[in-house]
Amino acid sequence: MKAWRLRMAEGSLELEDVPEPQLRPGSVIVRVDAALVVGYLREYAAGELTSYNPPPGTFTPGTSGLGVIEDIGPDVYSLRRGQRVLLTGHYTSAENVPEPAQALLGITASPESVPVLETWRDGTFAEQVVVPVSTVTPVPEELAGFDSGVLAAATRCLVPYGGFVRGRLQPGETVVVNGATGGFGSAGVHVARAMGARTVIAAGRNARALARLAALDRVTTVPLTGDVAADADALRRAAGGPVDMALDMIGGAATPYSTQAVLDSLGREGRLVLMGSMTAPLPIDYTALMMTGREIIGNFMYRADAPARLLALVAAGLLDLTAIPISHRPLAELPAAMDEAAAPDAPLVVVGGAGR
Repeated sequence: MKAWRLRMAEGSLELEDVPEPQLRPGSVIVRVDAALVVGYLREYAAGELTSYNPPPGTFTPGTSGLGVIEDIGPDVYSLRRGQRVLLTGHYTSAENVPEPAQALLGITASPESVPVLETWRDGTFAEQVVVPVSTVTPVPEELAGFDSGVLAAATRCLVPYGGFVRGRLQPGETVVVNGATGGFGSAGVHVARAMGARTVIAAGRNARALARLAALDRVTTVPLTGDVAADADALRRAAGGPVDMALDMIGGAATPYSTQAVLDSLGREGRLVLMGSMTAPLPIDYTALMMTGREIIGNFMYRADAPARLLALVAAGLLDLTAIPISHRPLAELPAAMDEAAAPDAPLVVVGGAGR
């Protein structure tokens, strides 16, 4: 079969002929129809993301996507051949320990969980992939007519969905999404609406992306200026008062100003969930945090039941994946897909299958 192979030490990414994957305990083999291309993939492949811990040696990158089960292991009892499934790439070991190992297969793991990537080395930028069953979720029958690229958008929505669940978002609440003009942030705007938020304030700097989000029902946009006090005031005015919850999806920010503004926009006992990749320290006003009862919650990815619950929102007509712009390319066009995904205001980019 064909698969992209990354030699991190050499900065080499090549499409090669490789043996088909082999089943192992607790696994299925999936034919990949659409694999998500993240915006940071080119920097990752070049070894520029030094906080990441990739699999050792040569491997196939790629985390999530959409495909069809080709074969199942002897200890797989509920999944079946020919079943359409969502691949999430977020793996957590089933060991009964306080902090089980977890990883993003085909991308990275925390230092103590790197051995996971020695067992499950390869990701989704291939015609087929062998994956642990815990990273596979069947697509409901109601979604059988959906295009694979469109359904793959669910994998992007999963990250903000995990943040909203962690932050205890309730129907009728007012939500700020910081970094709403990025890929995961814009998906978070759609997810917040699907989960019943009364008002979603999309905060960011990309005017064109904000204009697109402003056309959505129950969405108000706030262009950020970098002035903490002014931005916090603008967020509160857009919300019509204090904000109930905020999801921070800011990517690669070198300053904390937008996150500080979002924190300051929260009302009493408001919750801020951090899921972005800001590189600067976040100053905290100890007294203000104590007096307001605000919460700052760090969160990585999502719970094990999140993919099924998110697909249920799609099946119920609450989450419209077709509202997320998609670009679907053949697997062989991964380098061009990487450039497209990294561009400002990029669509959700996937590769695999017949493409478009």
